[in-house]
Amino acid sequence: MKVLGHKIELLTGLLLHDVTMAGLQELRFPEEKPLLRGQDAAELENSDSFLLAVDTDWKEHDIETPYGLLHVVIRGSPKGNRPAILTYHDVGLNHKLCFNTFFNFEDMQEITKHFVVCHVDAPGQQVGASQFPQGYQFPSMEQLAAMLPSVVQHFGFKYVIGIGVGAGAYVLAKFALIFPDLVEGLVLMNIDPNGKGWIDWAATKLSGLTSTLPDTVLSHLFSQEELVSNTELVQSYRQQISNVVNQANLQLFWNMYNSRRDLDINRPGTVPNAKTLRCPVMLVVGDNAPAEDGVVECNSKLDPTTTTFLKMADSGGLPQVTQPGKLTEAFKYFLQGMGYIAYLKDRRLSGGAVPSASMTRLARSRTASLTSASSVDGGRPQACTHSESSEGLGQVNHTMEVSC
Repeated sequence: MKVLGHKIELLTGLLLHDVTMAGLQELRFPEEKPLLRGQDAAELENSDSFLLAVDTDWKEHDIETPYGLLHVVIRGSPKGNRPAILTYHDVGLNHKLCFNTFFNFEDMQEITKHFVVCHVDAPGQQVGASQFPQGYQFPSMEQLAAMLPSVVQHFGFKYVIGIGVGAGAYVLAKFALIFPDLVEGLVLMNIDPNGKGWIDWAATKLSGLTSTLPDTVLSHLFSQEELVSNTELVQSYRQQISNVVNQANLQLFWNMYNSRRDLDINRPGTVPNAKTLRCPVMLVVGDNAPAEDGVVECNSKLDPTTTTFLKMADSGGLPQVTQPGKLTEAFKYFLQGMGYIAYLKDRRLSGGAVPSASMTRLARSRTASLTSASSVDGGRPQACTHSESSEGLGQVNHTMEVSC
């Protein structure tokens, strides 16, 4: 498996990451395996490493929607009542640049073999996309969300678990607000629920006059610290954004994302008839990410009984790329919280599968949730969560602030 064209130091020993949950029990994620095996450093510098996938059974589709064609790549077919995993990438990327590292990670493949996986590329952002004609009106963020029911209907999905990053997270959140019955859960990375104010809009315009489009997008994807200290990762993405994504199409997507409106969500009970995401949500952001403030604000606006907030240490703007192992571990727990994947293979133990009800690393935390291990082949499960602590039982709190 090939990944980023930069010199990420391969983890060859056991690397345990400390996690604290709400200041209580210290938790640990298992060690991360190297992202590559049997490959030398020279191969890491191949810029095509972003675009190569391990699997050969992905099928491409162009789906007609009310707002134009949508390029979709899918693996597998619907399995009983299990939801599909549907992804949406950030601006400046496509599904390969955004998600290949994450979905090619060994433990993530252990999860996805139980689900059909559907990657959606925003219009004109896929590899080899033709340039839109002069005068083409790029869909608004609301229209991008309204294109997704056509994907769900085309493949016969009953509902989906969405994984979105940045602009893609915004699109999936809007999709869940408009079509709540189609969304079983959401993993939203680097989401900013707010539209740009006049000052931000002017700053973006000025940046566009003084910087190239790839550099402008890079400042959205990476923090200033990353741009300075992680130059090889940034340079790899600069090359890919410049060479793989059609620049005219990217400009249209970038302009539309910067014209987005507020998501207009509020925590239930704070305002009359508050709009909110009704499904379980896991918010993810790196502790050195430019989107940190937006994600924190989004967390404050969501229902704390159905929201998990994951803040990842030693991670910047692309946690799914730089920390795929830790993100996979969190995603496992998220799926278990909805009653999916009753048994998970734990590679640290020789005993094989571990029942989800035996999540001993989480069970003692005041804010951890234990879930009923519903069968993935039964009816649509409803998340049943309980909290347990040394002080007693019965306290319920689905919100899990994690610094890992």
